[in-house]
Amino acid sequence: MTRTVPARYGGRVQDFERVLSALADVERSEARDYSSFSVRGKRFGYYWPRTRTVGLKQTISEQLALVAERPDVFEVQFTAGGFGWVVVYLDGIGAEELAELIYEAWRLSAPEELVAEVPFTKIARV
Repeated sequence: MTRTVPARYGGRVQDFERVLSALADVERSEARDYSSFSVRGKRFGYYWPRTRTVGLKQTISEQLALVAERPDVFEVQFTAGGFGWVVVYLDGIGAEELAELIYEAWRLSAPEELVAEVPFTKIARV
């Protein structure tokens, strides 16, 4: 993935892009209002530049916990296939927590052998 983010989007968007670039087999698709991210054909995230938000796949229990803890940063996006998708307001989250959530979203979609090749410790150093 070589696309760069315009400077006006700021640090958290750059953090988002940096973590995505460290993950294996990430495929990016562009739509008019958003970008989506998949691993081996399974979607795990979205980015909406206009609202400076990302949507990330999580477990349903994690989705509910995040929203209950900090409703100013997280909101329920939808649930599907036994997963709870969460909207994350990038201006309200730190880089380390964002990296953890992105990795978890990717991990929930990636095949086991790919996850074994890219442990979170590799992403945490990015």
